[in-house]
Amino acid sequence: MSEANVKPAQAGGQSQVEVFRKRRERVLEQIGEGVMVIATAPEAVRNRDAHYPYRFDSYFYHLTGFAEPEAVLVLVAGKSPQQILFCREKNEEREIWDGFRHGPAAAREDFGFDAAHAIEELDEVLPQLLENQPALRYVIGRDLAWDERVLAWLNKVRGKARSGVQAPETLIDARSLLDELRLFKDDHEQAMMRRAAEISAAAHVAAMRATRPGRSEHEIEAELLYEFRRQGAEAPAYTSIVAGGANACVLHYVFNNQPLKAGDLLLIDAGAEYRGYAADITRTFPVSGKFSGPQRDAYEIVLAAQAAAIAQVAPGRSWQAPHDAAVKVLTQGMVDLGLLQGEVDGLIESEAYKRFYMHRTGHWLGLDVHDAGEYKQGGEWRKLQPGMTLTVEPGLYIRSAEDVPEALWNIGIRIEDDALVTESGCEILTHGVPKSVAEIEEVMRHD
Repeated sequence: MSEANVKPAQAGGQSQVEVFRKRRERVLEQIGEGVMVIATAPEAVRNRDAHYPYRFDSYFYHLTGFAEPEAVLVLVAGKSPQQILFCREKNEEREIWDGFRHGPAAAREDFGFDAAHAIEELDEVLPQLLENQPALRYVIGRDLAWDERVLAWLNKVRGKARSGVQAPETLIDARSLLDELRLFKDDHEQAMMRRAAEISAAAHVAAMRATRPGRSEHEIEAELLYEFRRQGAEAPAYTSIVAGGANACVLHYVFNNQPLKAGDLLLIDAGAEYRGYAADITRTFPVSGKFSGPQRDAYEIVLAAQAAAIAQVAPGRSWQAPHDAAVKVLTQGMVDLGLLQGEVDGLIESEAYKRFYMHRTGHWLGLDVHDAGEYKQGGEWRKLQPGMTLTVEPGLYIRSAEDVPEALWNIGIRIEDDALVTESGCEILTHGVPKSVAEIEEVMRHD
C-alpha cells in the first residue's frame, strides 16, 4: 500500500486530516456562495496496457491529501457548507490487481469529508448540487472532456427551469483563487519541502562523490534516482538534467547518455518529490575533481551572483529584485571574462547579457516544480511575503564562438537553491549541498 494512500498521520501538532480540512474551509469562506468542483488527474496509458506511474492533480491534492485516481472534490459554499468526495468503490478483485482502495466510507472518515460517494454517481449527484447555486468554479479549458461534462450538468439543471429551478449563471476559473492559496506554504507544506530538500541534497552529494572521468551521464543519474528512492521520495520531481561539458549549455538537456570527460564540468539539475512536494537543486562541478583556472573564474561569478540574489529574498522585496541583483553581477563578470565589452548598465539595458544568461533567476516552488502563483499584481512585480517558496538559480552558458576566449568554450554553469521567505529574510532549504569551490573539491576527493 502506498504511503500516500494510507490514513493521514499526525504532523506538526495536528493531524493532516485537520490540515486539509482547514484548507477546504478557507476555500469555502472565500467562495461565499456557489460550488467548486476539482477533479484529480486521470491515469495515462504509456503503451498498450501499461500505464505511466500515477501522479495526482496538484490542485486536488492540495485540498484533499487523497492520492487515488478517479476522484473528484466538490465544495458547496453557503449557509450549509459541504465538503464532498467522489472516489472509487471498494473492489476486492481490482485491489488484487491494482492495490488498495479506500472506498467512499473509509475515505470520508480518514480524510475528513462531510460526505463521500462512488465516482459513478457523479453525473447524477452533481446536477442536484448545482440547483439554485449562483456560480460554478472549476478549472476551465484544461480538459475538453471535462468542459463538455460540466455543460451537460448545467443543461440538466436548466431542464428543470419550469419547476422554478435555476442553474448557475456564472462560470469562474478556480485557478485564480487556488493559485493564491497554494502560493503561501503552511507549516505542513514547509515540513514536506524541507524533507524533499534534504533527500535531494543527499542525492547531489552522492552524485558528486560518484563522478569521475570515464563514467557516463546515465550512471550519475542512476546515483540520483537510487538516493531519491532509498530515502523515501516517490519519484524525481522532474526529469533530471545530467549534462557534461557542452551539454550543460543546453538548458533542458535530458538525454543523459554521454561519457564524462576529464577536464569538463558536469551540471546536474535534479530534485526529488516527497509527499507531492518538489525540491529543485542545481550544482556544477569538475568531472576530474578540480576546477581549472577559467572554470573557477566563471564559477565564482555565478556563485557571487547567487549570493547577491539570495540577499534580496526577504519580505517586502520585489519578486524582480533577486533577478536584477544576479544580472548585475553576471554582466560585470561577463565583462571581466572578456565575453562582453562596454558599460555594465548599458549592457543590461540592451540585454546583451542574454547571450550568456537567457533565463530568469527563479520561479515559485511547491507541489509543482514551477508552482502556482502570479508573479505580478496590477501590472507590478509582486512583493515577497513569508511562506512563499522560490528557487534562486543564476547561470552562465558559454558556447564556443570566434569572439569567445577559447579557454571558456563550452562552459555551462548553474547554481540553484530553494528559498523559503521568512519574517526576517529567507531560509535556504537546500543548504545541504556544497557549493563553494573548496567544499566541492573536498567532497570529490578520491583518496
